[in-house]
Amino acid sequence: MTTPPRPAPPPKPDLPGASTPPATTVSNNRHFDEQNTDYSITDSCQSRTPYLAGLLLPRDRNKTLTCLAGAEPVVGAQNAAVQRLQFFLTESPWEPETINTRRLDVLRSDPVTAPHAGGVLVVDDTGDRKDGTATAHVAHQYLGSVGKIENGIVAVTTLWADERIYHPLHVVPYTPAGRLPRGRSDPAFYTKPQLATALAGRARAAKVPFRALVADCAYGDNAAFTAELWAAGLPFVLALKPNKGSWAPADAAHTPVDAARELAWTGPEAPDAWTAVVRRFRDGRTTVWWAADAVLAGYGPNQAVRLIVATADPATLPAKATWYLATNLPRPGSARAASSPHPAADLAEIVRLYGLRTWIEQGYKQVKDELGWADFQVRSDVAIRRHWTLVMCAFTFCRHARPIDPPPSPQALSAPAEADGGERGVYRQSATRATVLASEHPPCPRLADPTCTAATLVAQLVEQAPAR
Repeated sequence: MTTPPRPAPPPKPDLPGASTPPATTVSNNRHFDEQNTDYSITDSCQSRTPYLAGLLLPRDRNKTLTCLAGAEPVVGAQNAAVQRLQFFLTESPWEPETINTRRLDVLRSDPVTAPHAGGVLVVDDTGDRKDGTATAHVAHQYLGSVGKIENGIVAVTTLWADERIYHPLHVVPYTPAGRLPRGRSDPAFYTKPQLATALAGRARAAKVPFRALVADCAYGDNAAFTAELWAAGLPFVLALKPNKGSWAPADAAHTPVDAARELAWTGPEAPDAWTAVVRRFRDGRTTVWWAADAVLAGYGPNQAVRLIVATADPATLPAKATWYLATNLPRPGSARAASSPHPAADLAEIVRLYGLRTWIEQGYKQVKDELGWADFQVRSDVAIRRHWTLVMCAFTFCRHARPIDPPPSPQALSAPAEADGGERGVYRQSATRATVLASEHPPCPRLADPTCTAATLVAQLVEQAPAR
């Protein structure tokens, strides 16, 4: 029989490109100027403001350097404004991690956007196509956004979310072993679960509270990742593959789906082992799911790790609407509840926590489709990190322009009631956008300023929203 994963040594402490967050808190703009001692404040402002404003422009073309500078593609690459942005990303002396720390300080200082202990920390990775191998971290590897192996770059990210609002927290690029001199034995090599664990540590160091860390089956099925979460003392709710095998007696369940089929079910009027859980969506709809504690080798309602099955139909366990979840949050009333460092969680709360994972897929859609996450035209590691940091700053600017989601309306669009069942890749759904008009008129004739229409941009971004 298998047992829950045992604690393993903690991950490597210092990731490439990481820096120690400073103790003081100042605004993003002021800190940009404080860092650029060898780079005039005038040049800094001339580069920083157009870059962020360009990221907020409507998505009429890819947000490359020529687009951000308002120059013609290709032939305008030598334009002075384009070269200034290039220098800003590649040569100017500012640390992306320090700027990101300032961004998180801004979020924490606002009661509306401040993370609280009822939210979740979502970890995931995302990939985007990139040609060649001259760009740092680019290789032939699995890309979640396209669902197959192609040439591109992968980033591991964290996001904090509750039912109302969400924010990207940290990002680090993944370097495939093939790009390193000694492959997987190279000291600079980190697996995606190791990077994810380190990012969870950064979130904790940044004083971001959360009820549990949630992740899909790419992380939940990784025994080393689960062991590192145990060693770090982090609460978690992780998805498992339905057919993930476990050693057990011949007459016992060997996979999560086998364990689910052994749970008694005679119908909604007599649910037996199942408990009804109401899920709510952003357009006001509700749907009833069913959840239960299952028993599998090493998992059980009174064990160190519980196996939770949540589904729309216990009779058929549809693949697209069934979750198999492993969690170290104890069952209310169990013997572990009194001694566990984490508060007990009933079935409804477990389903709620994992349901919030969908926000990271929505976040990927926003930063990629609207804010130019993958449109960078730089090759170095630090320049790529700087671009991603500025995209997250633009996202936060949008949220501050309209931090509270509007009340749901019959015209609002919602995410599908059926979950992805652990499949990887960004969910996409075509929809007709409602007309959104800017609420302000310029005080005098001038060129359009995208920083004045961030609320309109956010209104478009949140039309398709996942379940609560």
